[in-house]
Amino acid sequence: MNFEPFVFYLFSAILLFAGMRVITARNPVHAALFLVLAFFTGAGLWLLLEAEFLAITLVLVYVGAVMVLFLFVVMMLDINLDKLREGFWDYLPLAGIVSVLMVLEMAVILGGKHFGLKQMPAPVAHGADYSNTKELGRLLYTEYVYPFEIAAVVLLVAIVAAIALTMRRRKNTKYQNPAEQVRVKRADRVRLVSMPAEKPDAPAAADE
Repeated sequence: MNFEPFVFYLFSAILLFAGMRVITARNPVHAALFLVLAFFTGAGLWLLLEAEFLAITLVLVYVGAVMVLFLFVVMMLDINLDKLREGFWDYLPLAGIVSVLMVLEMAVILGGKHFGLKQMPAPVAHGADYSNTKELGRLLYTEYVYPFEIAAVVLLVAIVAAIALTMRRRKNTKYQNPAEQVRVKRADRVRLVSMPAEKPDAPAAADE
């Protein structure tokens, strides 16, 4: 057996295992760590496809920045695990339907005539002067410029929606109103008090 297929199937098995543990782990910290493992394994698969730029970007951006932020937030928040587990069985039927639909969609796509070993052969070996970073940029900003811009808009909408969904009002939380901060005047914050200068009383004359 060749070494490259063995590495591919090994990394694929690890990636599937890590992905399953991300959604089945009871501890949020453990789920985040399994997601780090999934990112590392995905980077290894991209290296097999000679996509070095995507692999190092996945490691540096997602593992080195995003996942560190996730772990920091999860570990700093006081998450009540018992509260998170409430209502799990109530959402299980809907989650099962969504999962079955996703599996059917992936089966239709991957089982079509456009996928397979014949349609997707191994990547062609390139010379030492080949830059996959330059080739990726050329494809993104020429042939796939409109899907790239649509994806950027979708991510922006997702960011705004995530902030709107997680914004909660608490009694003991202080909020700032930027509009009120802009309208503030000097007289609202600083009050000048005029105080006349006073001399200290002269010491009493010493008894003769």
